[in-house]
Amino acid sequence: MENSKLVLQLFLEYLQIEKNYSQYTIVCYRRDIEQFLQFMSAEGIGRLEDVAYSDVRLYLTKLYGQKLSSRSIARKISSLRSFYKFLLREGRAAENPFAFAALPKKEQTIPNFLYPQELEALFLVNDENTALGQRNAALLELLYATGARISECCHIQLSDVDFQAQTVFIHGKGNKQRYVPFGRAACEALKRYIHGGRRELTKTLAADHRYLFVNARGNPLTPRGARYVFERIVEAAALTQQISPHVLRHTFATHLLNNGADLRSVQELLGHTHLSSTQVYTHVTKDRLRHIYLQAHPRA
Repeated sequence: MENSKLVLQLFLEYLQIEKNYSQYTIVCYRRDIEQFLQFMSAEGIGRLEDVAYSDVRLYLTKLYGQKLSSRSIARKISSLRSFYKFLLREGRAAENPFAFAALPKKEQTIPNFLYPQELEALFLVNDENTALGQRNAALLELLYATGARISECCHIQLSDVDFQAQTVFIHGKGNKQRYVPFGRAACEALKRYIHGGRRELTKTLAADHRYLFVNARGNPLTPRGARYVFERIVEAAALTQQISPHVLRHTFATHLLNNGADLRSVQELLGHTHLSSTQVYTHVTKDRLRHIYLQAHPRA
């Protein structure tokens, strides 16, 4: 099992260096695979290459017995399938026992999104006379203006922001990259922060780095730190519903579709590989279409 832990570490390094996965995603992979290694130990399976499809079926039976959601089980299967693909590539396994494991049907969930008045409450919380208030305002504006993930925002460099073209270069999941435009509000907030708050926060550093968003000590803001900042903003805004940074991504997509953007364009802006990932947002347009129908159809 020691060898399994070594191989797991190599796989996680591969995800980080070659695939450019976020730290959060890598932690999920580690947890899923370590859970399977514990199963192997309990079942007396000594080596990763000894795992058979019958063992996979037994493992899935145990997962279903734990009453996990379809989404959680699907993620665990995907994690282990990717792990064994890596083992095959490295010549450490002869077959992928998870290749034929069926993914459970995903539960259809409607993404949470914010209405304009709720967004306004978030934006009004920040005191833009302070360095941290300027940073928070710029972070919120950029999240909503681009639909970027919080981890993507934390990796943005100063050179990735083009104020003349009003676009930002985003390094996405799986080494996918994209340019996303941003509007006037985000442009003004970013300029105010870069020339004011960021300069103030980084002035005590011996050598400045090139990351756009920084913490209170001037060091690069981590995704975990950004989520903490976001939670404090939500608390200050006294919003009642559960709001995470990802809700701003949902809101970005929902508002674009609601105002006439086509699905393919939104897919490209979000950095989705498959259109099916973007189609989850079309639920909102149904309400809008109904409203238009009732207003426009002579016999409605």
